[in-house]
Amino acid sequence: HDGQNLFDHHTSYAGEWYVDETMQALRHEGIQAIIVGIPNMGVDRIAEYSPFVDARLSGGRGDRYLAFIVETLKPLIDRDFRTLPDRDHTGMLGSSMGGLISLYGFFRYPAVFGFAGVMSPSLWFAGRAIFRYLQRESFRPGKLYLDMGGQEGAPARSSRIAGHVADRYLRDARAMAQLLAQKGYRDSQQLRYVEAPEATHCEAAWAQRLPDALRFLLKS
Repeated sequence: HDGQNLFDHHTSYAGEWYVDETMQALRHEGIQAIIVGIPNMGVDRIAEYSPFVDARLSGGRGDRYLAFIVETLKPLIDRDFRTLPDRDHTGMLGSSMGGLISLYGFFRYPAVFGFAGVMSPSLWFAGRAIFRYLQRESFRPGKLYLDMGGQEGAPARSSRIAGHVADRYLRDARAMAQLLAQKGYRDSQQLRYVEAPEATHCEAAWAQRLPDALRFLLKS
């Protein structure tokens, strides 16, 4: 998700993930993949990445966005590229709201997605609705990578506010890791949870963690 930020700092609105350089490096480790960067729609980003409606921020068009990926975009990619189209070789990865929709999409379309990269997810959105949703869902075989930075609340108007927000983000991430473990993702091959103590909520931090996330998700 947030395809503008993945490959080129000239198209980015917040920094580059260096996905092309990362994949070139991982190629020497035998890890290869077709990466499809889907640009967000600017002011509609929250709406398209949110499967739930937030009382303050609105949103709630996430199911339509996922339907576009599953019913329109993926068939085009499978038609025009040499893909392995099964669920074991198909996944999503995103950060912040993109992390939220990736986690949701993994459970919403279990026949399509076999792995998900969930980086610094906005688990707080819509009153932590993702927790209530996942509590009702069954275990889905696959791989889940989940991470959170220890300084995700910065920058803020004060260090006290930043610290409070960062603590809340970490608590939510740990709670999600625990919920997933309780659901059955206990094996180190199924779930990897990572905390980066000094990392903030930014593209540079996600770019730094991306190689290890892809190693976990893409290695057979």
